[in-house]
Amino acid sequence: MTWTTYHRRGEVLSTVIAAANARGDGLLPTDVAGVDAAFRDELDLLGALQLRWYTRLSGRIDGELGRQPLDLEAAVVDAWVATARQVPGVRAVLDRALAEGVHPEADRLLGNAVAKERMMLAAMAGRSSYDDEAAVAVGASIEDRARAAWAASAVAGRIGPERPSSRPATLLDRLRSALAS
Repeated sequence: MTWTTYHRRGEVLSTVIAAANARGDGLLPTDVAGVDAAFRDELDLLGALQLRWYTRLSGRIDGELGRQPLDLEAAVVDAWVATARQVPGVRAVLDRALAEGVHPEADRLLGNAVAKERMMLAAMAGRSSYDDEAAVAVGASIEDRARAAWAASAVAGRIGPERPSSRPATLLDRLRSALAS
């Protein structure tokens, strides 16, 4: 993949994400200009959306853990909700693909991605290690809690793009937070 192709793929993916967020119907936006040239097939596009979700989620978790170092599980839940608010269309596409079963290979890949995500949720919440057999189940319960919080925020009319914080938490911010509790 050349540098130009890589950047073009990123631009098309950003357009796909914007379309998914605008539509909110959970359908994979394959009609976006450039999708056919940038992605091999629907599985490739779905995989790129899954990776984008995962990287945003893990980055958001890291930020939340800096702001809430004493309640790890709450920080993980808050990060999941904030990520879902930021890219609700991506979450809808992934959820729909998981629920409906797009293709056997997609089902396998998405199933593996969900398991890895749940292991990360459990580990970052301090409830298990990555290699713990129970990590997937623990992560699923954390995800359920996050989905319930996200649904409650939608009912309350607070769903929509999350504003990024004005600055990342510093070491001093973390110490103040720890001392305040």
